[in-house]
Amino acid sequence: MNEPDILRILGKNVGLGQSAKVSFNVAKLHTQNTIDVPVIIERSKKPGPVILISAGIHGDEINGVEIVRQIISKGINKPKRGTIICIPVINVFGFIHLDREFPDGRDLNRVFPGTSGGSLASRVAFKLVTEILPHIDLVLDFHTGGADRFNSAQIRIIKDNDRLEELANVFGAPFVLYSKNISKSFRTTCQKSGIPILLFEGGKSSNIDNTITNSGVNGIKRVLNHLNMLSRNFKVSDPKKPCIYVLNSKWIRAHYSGMFKAIVTINSEVKKGDILGNITDPYGSFNYFVKAPNDGYVFNINESPIIYQGDAIFHISTKVRA
Repeated sequence: MNEPDILRILGKNVGLGQSAKVSFNVAKLHTQNTIDVPVIIERSKKPGPVILISAGIHGDEINGVEIVRQIISKGINKPKRGTIICIPVINVFGFIHLDREFPDGRDLNRVFPGTSGGSLASRVAFKLVTEILPHIDLVLDFHTGGADRFNSAQIRIIKDNDRLEELANVFGAPFVLYSKNISKSFRTTCQKSGIPILLFEGGKSSNIDNTITNSGVNGIKRVLNHLNMLSRNFKVSDPKKPCIYVLNSKWIRAHYSGMFKAIVTINSEVKKGDILGNITDPYGSFNYFVKAPNDGYVFNINESPIIYQGDAIFHISTKVRA
């Protein structure tokens, strides 16, 4: 896309070399207080790509919000060329209450591209798709694991897309997970619009983890540097280890309800039969050891101390490519 001299977003003109903070107001609270979704725009004097860095599609995924916050507070979002648009919290409604969903009970990431006259979540999706996405060349979208399930830092992309593989490798998260696009998700809408998107997953909901945030911030710096957008004020380091591409994986589910404790740590490489954790009861009557069903990497661990039969407790790779 050829970047224009004047970028018009949400009714505001932002020229090359200018900064702006705009917002879109979709609805008011029942108290009549307005809820604004802040959009932070930084433009270089030199034209270049327009990058969207977003988080908080789910209001309880704080780790992603913290990554984008650091990008802004450290000035990483001030590009050497091109434009960087940051939206730290898309679902401000959910963020206020640390709730995954909107007040209307809908998951924002299941209503894209939205409609102008639909539900509250649908209206926010529509505003994002019609007012922001038409200007964007690349999206970096940040998420975390749901409930008590802690995700290793990972990039999720669809298969057979050379551009996404290139960018995922540049980002340098420990894992790259191939996953299909979900109907009516933000990622699906970006793909249909021809906009490449890297979806980052890391950590768990309602939690900030320094290792995960560092992985996210460093990944963004690498991508910006790769695109010749990163300011010379910032240094870029290569990942400590090459990315592991997860071609196939499976969830290990609890055979019993009880008190659960993981023994392995996130990112561990395990062998078939290795003990991953154990399930006990409060009365000391049994102790069940959870074992690895195959060789692989553990990239998601359920950190809830109490689990029920059938709960997902570990996510393990079954086929990888280094």
